[in-house]
Amino acid sequence: MRDLIKANAGLLFAGVATFVAMGIGQSIYGPALPAFTRAFGVTLAEAGLVLSAHWVGCFVGVAIMFAVGRGVTPRHALALMTLGSAGIATMAGWWMVLASALVFGAGYGMATSVLNPRVLVAFGARGPSMLSFLNATFGIGAIAAPLVFVALGSDPQLGFGITAAFCAATWAGAGRTGVAAATATIGTRPFRPHLPILAFGAVAIGLEACLGGLGPTALIAAGLSEASAARHLSAFFVVFLIARLVLTFTAHRIPSFGLYTAAMLMALVCALGAVLVSPAVFFVAAGAPAGLFFPGFYVTASRKMGDDPRVPPTIIAAGLVGGIFSPLAIAPAMGALGPLGFFWIMLGLTALTSLLALLSLRSMAR
Repeated sequence: MRDLIKANAGLLFAGVATFVAMGIGQSIYGPALPAFTRAFGVTLAEAGLVLSAHWVGCFVGVAIMFAVGRGVTPRHALALMTLGSAGIATMAGWWMVLASALVFGAGYGMATSVLNPRVLVAFGARGPSMLSFLNATFGIGAIAAPLVFVALGSDPQLGFGITAAFCAATWAGAGRTGVAAATATIGTRPFRPHLPILAFGAVAIGLEACLGGLGPTALIAAGLSEASAARHLSAFFVVFLIARLVLTFTAHRIPSFGLYTAAMLMALVCALGAVLVSPAVFFVAAGAPAGLFFPGFYVTASRKMGDDPRVPPTIIAAGLVGGIFSPLAIAPAMGALGPLGFFWIMLGLTALTSLLALLSLRSMAR
């Protein structure tokens, strides 16, 4: 393992720094929604469009990867992330914020599609564990960013300005890292889309997107202050990070769809606890299953669909369908279902998905 790390040190540096930058940018959206409503006079449902703009941008970035992925490096992705976060920081208008979130999302989607398959292949049998480690570093930025955002007075200009500066610094350090690793992802097996696992992925990533993006607003509706909601979001990402760090040492020993199913059952328990016991406590606890969704889904889908270069963008695109449409569907419904509306929605969705996952365990293992 030590030799593998030395051989792929450049790839790991680019991956870790980029994922930290992704965590910083994405985790600020949730605490910034109330600020957007005040600054631009939009409703909460309209403010939630910034999340969908981000995920639409991710879809655009993944589409670019599908078409020309072999020539893309982390630096291309980081350039778009820098431009997008800087555009939001200008606060020049609501449409400017939405357009900039789309640009940031495009870089985010490209970065995910560039780095995940290369790390998975580069580390061979330890690939699933290193994939978990790479994605765990997302939590480092996601933990710190909400706390810094609140400390800065919940000012989107400062928050996204710092995000832009971090992305630019990462761009400068990444160089052309990762170009050589692209050859490792040239496929030897045919491209065979697997619709059931793609559907499971869409649900899981949609849940993760809503927890991180709409979770603070749900906590405010349940009675917490904006500052307290931001602190709970940071704690959510602490749990998220711990779950993925544990998975770094265990992922290669656990059946990937078994991991997905266990994570969905954990999310079901957290949703039930949020409704019946404490929204704040069980929202934080939900960071654990949220941290396990993507590795379980991605590794299962990669095994089912082959190693054609079009496979990683297709897997990511399926998740983005959930990330795009979940906030659009859930944000307007939250208020109609009362102070705990968000958590009731999570409860229904996780219960149904858990049942379907349990019924699919045998077929997904083949």
